Amino acid sequence: MGNNDFNPVSLIRKKRDAESLDNDEIRYLIKQYTAGDLPDYQMSAFLMAAFLNKLNEKEAAALTDAMLHSGTILDLSDIPGKKVDKHSTGGVGDKLSLILAPIVASYGVNVPMISGRGLGHTGGTLDKLESIPGFTVDITLDRYRSILEKHHMVMAGQTKEIAPADKKLYALRDVTATVESIPLIAGSIMSKKLAEGIDALVLDVKFGSGAFMKTQEQALELAKTLVAIGKKAGKETIAYLSNMEQPLGYNIGNWLEAKEAAEALQGNGPEDVMEVTHRLAGTMIYLGDKAASIQEGIEKSEETVANGNAWDTWLALVEEQGGDTSFLKEPDTYGEADHQQEITASSDGYIHEVDAYNIGMASLELGAGRKTKDQDVDPAAGITLHKKQGAAVKKDETIATCFTNDKNTFGIANQLLDEAITINGDPPEDRQLATHIVDENGPRIL
Repeated sequence: MGNNDFNPVSLIRKKRDAESLDNDEIRYLIKQYTAGDLPDYQMSAFLMAAFLNKLNEKEAAALTDAMLHSGTILDLSDIPGKKVDKHSTGGVGDKLSLILAPIVASYGVNVPMISGRGLGHTGGTLDKLESIPGFTVDITLDRYRSILEKHHMVMAGQTKEIAPADKKLYALRDVTATVESIPLIAGSIMSKKLAEGIDALVLDVKFGSGAFMKTQEQALELAKTLVAIGKKAGKETIAYLSNMEQPLGYNIGNWLEAKEAAEALQGNGPEDVMEVTHRLAGTMIYLGDKAASIQEGIEKSEETVANGNAWDTWLALVEEQGGDTSFLKEPDTYGEADHQQEITASSDGYIHEVDAYNIGMASLELGAGRKTKDQDVDPAAGITLHKKQGAAVKKDETIATCFTNDKNTFGIANQLLDEAITINGDPPEDRQLATHIVDENGPRIL
């Protein structure tokens, strides 16, 4: 049977009846939909059938492959050395890409990073980069290659040519309640990452209130699916599970996070941010053949921050992509949002919860995020936390500061912050930040 001879209704029925589809059948559906020859209503029916009856490992790999081949796959083979990227499943205060890319690139490992924008309570790497005045993320594929060759790293937005099927499918999943399907999420992530022309990939799969996956079990399932797809595509893939119950670092909001990333690269990063960064960067250095083990990679990651090489690599890249580095060197010259408001402790005690989801939503209300895809973000808006989980506080002590250029947003933001931060009489138990590693040998507890 030729690729054009399939009957879409038969394929939808097969999935509705919980049968599995082969590679050619999945490729046909994706190809027809991308070309505009399969209507939204039929693809919606297929997505719902796939959501309810799940896709097996082979189907998930076939879906990723079909989405990957719906557009341009970058061939970076003429650039010497391994190409290694990192992907995070999204969180609050997660500015890790801005820190780990220069760390890894400083060792000559190529980091070809194509990132997304923030939507909802999670922030996007592109918005953080664009908060640096002049920084350009919209670059041609030729320019992308030349920056990567020169600096061993590049940070750009997704172009029309890369995985166009994912763009169409994602928009449809968003309005048909089929977003939270692990094989569909995995296909979306991996089709975009594999299209970058990478040799290896490190994944940071978050779980908890501020993450897409609310439970550790869901995150583990997603990590295993992502690693299996990577392996099937012939790419070395290692995933970590990390806790996103509270934000990473102390700053949430685009410029606030770019500033915190700059501080981190100069050796003044928050402990939690640096713990996750060094683990991911160390793994990338190892996969890039610049360390004999992950542990040696972690030590090298710490070393390049300590000796200033990572910071120099970052400044050179920002300059190359049009950014004004003077603000990174002297962040006080950037200027703050017009309105600030302090949040104070309601009683003496210890901070038990700093709920990442509500903090992310408060930051969104202040102007740091988007409610719709086309909304502009305010780079100066956001939240600085002064205390996090486990910290002792006194009544009326400042625990957070809100920044916005629209003071009408304070009401809802304050309400969300009140719900987010809980204080108790006894100190809370310590929570491990990274819990599991998943590679081709399966998941292991760290």
